[in-house]
Amino acid sequence: MTPGNSWDERISAFLFSPSQFLSCTTSESFLSELLDELRDEKANDHKKVLLLSALLEHPTVLCPTTSAGEGTAQELISILTFTPQKSISLKCHIMMAVTNVLICTSCLASQTKVAEDYLEFLFKTIQDTNDNTGGLALQPLRATACDCLREMESCNPGLLSQKLETLYYLKQQETTILHQSYCTLYTQSLKNAIRLLTQEKDVDTSKLRSVLGGNEGFAWKTTGLPLSMLPFNMMTQVPQLSTMLDCKELKSILSLLLEESYLMTPISQALLLRGLIEIVAMVPAISPSIFKSQLLRLFGTAEVELMHATLLMKGTFTDSLFTAEDEHFLLKRLVGMAQHPLLRVPEKLFYMDCILHFPENRPISSSGEECLPVLVTPRLTLSLIPTVFNDSATMLCRLNLLCLVHLEADEEEEGKGLAYLFDHLMALLKIVDNQGSREMVVTSFRAVFIFLIHFNYMEKFSEKLVSSLCDLYSRHCRLAPHLINLADRIQECLEDSLWSVQLLKALQKCIVEMPPLQLTLQDLKWHLKILGRVAQESQIVQRNTICLLLNVLINSNLCERKNWHVGNAILAVCRNLLQHPTLSQMFIELADLLQHMTKHYEDTDIQDHARFYYTLLTNLSWEKLAGVLAKGPEGGQAKIRSLSATVAENDGVTSCLTVHQTDGCVLQLMKIHEPGSQRATTGADTLETVDKQDFFEVYREQFKTPGFASEITLTYNLTHTKVTDPRFDKMFTICLHFDLNDSHYAEVSDIYVPCLFRDRKAPQVILKLKPYQPYPTSLRLSAIFTTEDGLSWHTQLPDVKVSFPEIFLPIPSPLDASHEFKEEVFDLMWNATSSGDPDSSATSLFCFKTESDKLADLIKIHFEGYQIAESQDQNAWKVLFFLPPRFHVLLKLRQAEDAVQVSIAMDNWELLPHVNSYLQNITAYCNMTTT
Repeated sequence: MTPGNSWDERISAFLFSPSQFLSCTTSESFLSELLDELRDEKANDHKKVLLLSALLEHPTVLCPTTSAGEGTAQELISILTFTPQKSISLKCHIMMAVTNVLICTSCLASQTKVAEDYLEFLFKTIQDTNDNTGGLALQPLRATACDCLREMESCNPGLLSQKLETLYYLKQQETTILHQSYCTLYTQSLKNAIRLLTQEKDVDTSKLRSVLGGNEGFAWKTTGLPLSMLPFNMMTQVPQLSTMLDCKELKSILSLLLEESYLMTPISQALLLRGLIEIVAMVPAISPSIFKSQLLRLFGTAEVELMHATLLMKGTFTDSLFTAEDEHFLLKRLVGMAQHPLLRVPEKLFYMDCILHFPENRPISSSGEECLPVLVTPRLTLSLIPTVFNDSATMLCRLNLLCLVHLEADEEEEGKGLAYLFDHLMALLKIVDNQGSREMVVTSFRAVFIFLIHFNYMEKFSEKLVSSLCDLYSRHCRLAPHLINLADRIQECLEDSLWSVQLLKALQKCIVEMPPLQLTLQDLKWHLKILGRVAQESQIVQRNTICLLLNVLINSNLCERKNWHVGNAILAVCRNLLQHPTLSQMFIELADLLQHMTKHYEDTDIQDHARFYYTLLTNLSWEKLAGVLAKGPEGGQAKIRSLSATVAENDGVTSCLTVHQTDGCVLQLMKIHEPGSQRATTGADTLETVDKQDFFEVYREQFKTPGFASEITLTYNLTHTKVTDPRFDKMFTICLHFDLNDSHYAEVSDIYVPCLFRDRKAPQVILKLKPYQPYPTSLRLSAIFTTEDGLSWHTQLPDVKVSFPEIFLPIPSPLDASHEFKEEVFDLMWNATSSGDPDSSATSLFCFKTESDKLADLIKIHFEGYQIAESQDQNAWKVLFFLPPRFHVLLKLRQAEDAVQVSIAMDNWELLPHVNSYLQNITAYCNMTTT
């Protein structure tokens, strides 16, 4: 095993995803390695505990069969035997792992030999009461053994039912901190033993006594069926023993357990009380008044666990244990604890939930849903009124509680309370209006939902809410998703309510009547979501929506901006309108809208969808339209999903998205290298009437023409990458989109390629760049295309890098310019640059060593298209690079005795570092020096 593949990493990977981890190996192999490592004496305890976590978390994955579980348990017991006594923590973890494996692999239920031996071992361990034999150091082993036995008893009820006398004796003998472990183990065993008696017939007092005094072997035959927990309340039938039994001994045992509960921790007390409550519920001969002495202590407890046990007791025994005064006191206690300043938020929420599910002595409803107790009045809950200073969870829980309270209150109290709750909602919306946080936005809409669920029938509140929400939306259009979600949830919960329709109708009016200056592109996206939802309501007239959309498209440049997302949102509105019952009343307006998008929206995908909708509108009846445009069921037939993807935006369902994202890059641009002379830019004028002394002026005059020589043209082949996905062998309507990484170039228009087939010649792509500053750059490139199956895809291509030499162009001279003209322009430009403004122009010298034949090759390869003049006798050359939009780099090369000297002049000094790097690159194979 390599260091990079340590046990820490392997166990972590296994616990994160067992199936993924085992895809590279087998459970048998991994388990074998794990057990071998556990046997290794050199491995430390911490590492072995980490290994055991795999068996504790996923025992059935590593031991899928009973035989595998039996073998693994046997190995772990062997490891436990040879583990040193000082490794107490490791021993405890091994014991828990063995217990887990035996239970989960059904070894315990099957009464295998290893399960019998291990059960004997655990029982022998707990018999060393008060650490008389093993000493205090072995106390954790006894605690773990008690926990393991209790877990086995819980999963196999009745297993210890014939050991009750021994367990009771051990409990009485234990005086250390483990006394509560023995108590909970005995209570669990006693409860299951009583439950088994309730399933037998003709149970008499002697049978009960024999169970309580049992001191035999383990009851393997009683573990056939698991025993479910008792119901929370007495509304359902609880299995019970006969009322004629003499239960004095059992009552004495229960009384003693209750007295000992004072010595336990809250969690152990709650566990003990739950077991005793179930026992008393099954033995009607024992009165619930046995718990009476505990009530005062439990009513005053601040422990959540004990309060939960108290409410379980209340729900089980109702008025047979709790008087009306007790019930009222307990409710007041819950209200007080729900707003106690020293409690944490989760605990306060628990107490409020207890109020909403309070088990009354005479409950009105038995559904188990939230139902306010009769004794809870507005006066009692006055301290629970929500405020804007509460945290979100507390505020919503209090609001829900107070809504239920005032729903049942009399008219006078209801008016005051509801007015306050409504003012609270208005305060929350005001906070949202003042740029409240996202959490406050979500909380406010949840609060509105809670209020409407209870009081939607009250028109004075519901109408004010509609008005307030519309005003809020007019200032914060980003709230559109929350408003749509609110309308949807209200419709789900209140099918007969028209509030959602009223809200959507008001929002439509708000958007339609909005001033044109507020219809920004960003806000329009939110408006379209609202209008799309409005279009789903058959009770709302849609003509105004269509007129608004048509006016926006006609009176703005939205069609020219080619925004696919906005176009798709408009089509989503149109799709819902096509299914509207009043389609015949808005047929002409909708047809005009779709036809306008077909002709003027400058996005091919949007045009195709609009044309498709127009065809459906003009050729199908409304009934057929509704059938065609119905969304395909998720996981249905492929044709249904494809049609749904074609005609619907269908957010949230990946298989129905209009544009899919490729897993990786599937396209690339391959550069076609062209000589500089083939990229020459020429002027429009001729030199027939121009004097020699005016050559330079004629040349400079050309740049006064807008856009003259301002572009560079680069040619590429568009090809597939090495990824051989057959879905992309044939691509159609490929749109290449370029994004700039700097501000040195003008925005690049999208380039469209009709098609690309893997087995055909690659199409050429001509990229035109318009520099503001002629510096090297790179462009981010993405593409949207359609495949043969009709799906649209988006992919990211490698960045297009534009190097400095790719910006070079030959001198932009008139059509019939001679070499004499170019050389004259070069000389005049050289003189002007050398003696020009030092803030803009610059001169420099670059030297390198090379042989004469290599120099000739260098000039032919790199300078041939830009060479102005050559002097063979003086071994000198003149070279001029034109860099759009109007910059020049002039070179004079001269062969000296020891080196080649390159004199440099330029009319933009900021280009000097790029020129120097360029010369270094092309002369890299020469022995060069730079000055």
